[in-house]
Amino acid sequence: MTSTPETAVAPPATASAGDLDADDLSEFGYEQQLHRSLGKFASFAAGFSFVSILTTIFQLFGLGFGFGGPAFFWTWPIVYAGQFLVALCFAEIAARYPISGAIYQWSRRLGGEVIGWFGGWFMMIAQIVTAAAAAIALQVVLPAVWTGFQIVGDDPTLTSTSGAANAVLLGSILLVIVTAINCVGVTWMSRVNSIGVICELVGVTAVILALFTHARRGPDVVFDTSVPGQQPGYIWAFIVSGLMAAYVMVGFGSAGELAEETRDPRRVAPRTIRMALTVSAVGGGLMLLGALMAAPTLGEELAIGGLPYVLDSVLGSFWGKVLLCDVAVAIFICTLAIQTACSRLMFSMARDGRLPFSAQLSHVNRRTGTPIAPSILIGVLCIGILLVNVGNSAIFATLASVCIILIYLAYLAVTGPMLYRRFQGWPHRGGVDAGGKKLFSLGRLGIVVNALAVLYGALMVINLAWPRAEVFDPAGEMPILRWAGPICIAVTVLVGIACFPRGKEHPKPVTFPAS
Repeated sequence: MTSTPETAVAPPATASAGDLDADDLSEFGYEQQLHRSLGKFASFAAGFSFVSILTTIFQLFGLGFGFGGPAFFWTWPIVYAGQFLVALCFAEIAARYPISGAIYQWSRRLGGEVIGWFGGWFMMIAQIVTAAAAAIALQVVLPAVWTGFQIVGDDPTLTSTSGAANAVLLGSILLVIVTAINCVGVTWMSRVNSIGVICELVGVTAVILALFTHARRGPDVVFDTSVPGQQPGYIWAFIVSGLMAAYVMVGFGSAGELAEETRDPRRVAPRTIRMALTVSAVGGGLMLLGALMAAPTLGEELAIGGLPYVLDSVLGSFWGKVLLCDVAVAIFICTLAIQTACSRLMFSMARDGRLPFSAQLSHVNRRTGTPIAPSILIGVLCIGILLVNVGNSAIFATLASVCIILIYLAYLAVTGPMLYRRFQGWPHRGGVDAGGKKLFSLGRLGIVVNALAVLYGALMVINLAWPRAEVFDPAGEMPILRWAGPICIAVTVLVGIACFPRGKEHPKPVTFPAS
């Protein structure tokens, strides 16, 4: 393998932190092109805003409750526990490979070029679709704040003709704005994102306080297994309801995507990866519990209306609209964070010559220190995906759901090869950062944690891809949609095979055993 600074001797204390980070990066064969300006909070904000619990729980509460009833709450800590195992693995490898395009770089250095390329490919496709899905959520929020936001027609319902068209318009405007911010530079992106994260944290705190101070029942509601929907046995319903948490708790590894723009990434990224997931899990869990305790009813109204129905009954019209404005901010920064992470992944793969038009996609503007072409391309592709909602909202919703499967497959492309390398002695002891401090390590627990992370990821992929009509084709109009998961995976693999750079030697090949 190309040499790594994992066991390097600490450099002289007179060197600046920026020089140390640049020298550290050069050990992997890359020059410092991106501007390194992100601190600890900005790194945390990148992961937290990708998860964006205020956005996702606002959208998906009804999905979990509709299948599992109040006891679906327990799927939240279960999914968090599984994802935290993955986060621990990510934290360990982020300390050793602080390179942009985290999933791609990590998986190729542990599993080889083919696994690495497809890990990056899966993650890139998923992020593009996820960004489009986040942007379209503005239609659920803005027309409810002010009817003037319903520019096309007068029916704001996302599945109606006018609602679908207006959703594409609002989402496209949002994507143009976040693309412009990403083109200006990472400093402005981090400023906007950090302000947005502060607003979202304030909003989450306000929601939790409002729900708990208007509780109608005690916390024992989470043991109620009554099911609003029609499911053959509660265990099956409970498993399906877990999709809600699985959809939400992804993207916490974004701190690794921005490693080349983060100061002291070997220490900062591992910490913020774990923190972004844990803060999201605690805040989201309290929101779920508070909503169940404060809901006017635990019947079909809650399954249909979700969290907005609860908040409207608790806060009333005025404060409810104030909160909707905060949700709109959360949607904005969520879309920004996803596009930023995806652009760095695309840049990293193109820098290695692994994508079509790599020369253009890997170019970094010297003034802004930003890869502009990937940001513009991602924005255009996201708008193109949004247009699907005009023709068929059911297909768009299905695409948004199944793309999460690709994220979990990308995660497995890291944790699977990592487990295999552990049996070969990875990681070697004595790893230090550029300042000579020990790197984050799982130590003797590494194999156990890693094995459980792989098992969890495999089970989650099966659960997400399972052909359920009630999830992928609830209206019963397109039976083929229930197989959307396997079809999506097959199509992504086939297109990936067509795009794979066959016959091109990697400029920085990996050799094994990995260090």
